[in-house]
Amino acid sequence: MTSATPTRPTRFLYRLFHDVMPLSRKQIERWTTRAKTIPNEVLRSQALSSLQHKRFHADGGSVYAAATREYAPTLVELIVALQTISDYLDNLCDRCDRYDPIDFRRLHDAMRDAVVPGAPLRAYYAFRGNPDDGGYLAELVQTCQRCVGELPNYHIVQKHVEWYVERYCELQEHKHIQPDKRSQTLIDWSTPFLKPYEDALLWWEFACATGSTLGMFTLFLAATEEIDARTVEETHTHYFPWICGLHILLDYLIDLEEDAREGDFNFVACYPDAHTAHKRIRHFADESWRRAKQISYGGRIHRFIVQGLLGMYLSDDKVRRQPAVKKARHMIYRFGPTACMFYFATVVYRRIR
Repeated sequence: MTSATPTRPTRFLYRLFHDVMPLSRKQIERWTTRAKTIPNEVLRSQALSSLQHKRFHADGGSVYAAATREYAPTLVELIVALQTISDYLDNLCDRCDRYDPIDFRRLHDAMRDAVVPGAPLRAYYAFRGNPDDGGYLAELVQTCQRCVGELPNYHIVQKHVEWYVERYCELQEHKHIQPDKRSQTLIDWSTPFLKPYEDALLWWEFACATGSTLGMFTLFLAATEEIDARTVEETHTHYFPWICGLHILLDYLIDLEEDAREGDFNFVACYPDAHTAHKRIRHFADESWRRAKQISYGGRIHRFIVQGLLGMYLSDDKVRRQPAVKKARHMIYRFGPTACMFYFATVVYRRIR
């Protein structure tokens, strides 16, 4: 029997930092130690860089484990491993001066295989000359496969998890091609998916939502409980595009200055001006908050996720250094004292992690 998320924010934070974060830290240290053994210098460098500079992604995803004591170790191991695959492959696509979508697709077959128990491993580096990673990526994939196999009702959520993974992989394949082709390729890809949303969603907002791993993680949690197909479908409509979109819009918002400097593609920069961007992100936050209250499993975890996203991203030092972005911090007050508490908790976390 799973334990519901603590209803009091203070108890939730205690469980998160006392019980869950040590598990996440242990898993990150495990994969860091493993990455140091990668024979190929380029692969080793990118694996270690992703673990060092993007570890807050894995820590953030592990928050879902605070909703259950029984399955917390399995969820943390699974979430950290899958997020590590995601961040590692993102580095390989983004930091190696390559623009080959076929290569990107084969690399991301690792994520596809990771969420299918028993799926055979493939030659993920086939279009890079099969450099030797010492079995690092294969071990990550097999760890995920073992963990999803330990979730009692994974078979009920698996179809939707695979949908999230497929959209995520497609985004990575399109987003990292030659810069002059990215926008049109992304528009062509996203347009058919926009039909159910009529005029409620812009193409880059859809793309942002596909870049989030939260939809996968919440379904991992759902698979630890008694769940039915209808609840899974309802959860999907609440998370996608709203909570998932909020997640990645905030991520791109705080990276505006850095991406402009580095010449990287930024979805928030697609808005015509800062005012419109902030207005749309507020809309995603309001809609996410409304929908988080309607999800029937996990207790208050989904509301805490929305408040935590605002606290985590808007407490980043990058926000303070960008006057146009800094104004977005006012959004935190819209979600009450708990959001403010999470904001300050993440400030402390960044200093002591």
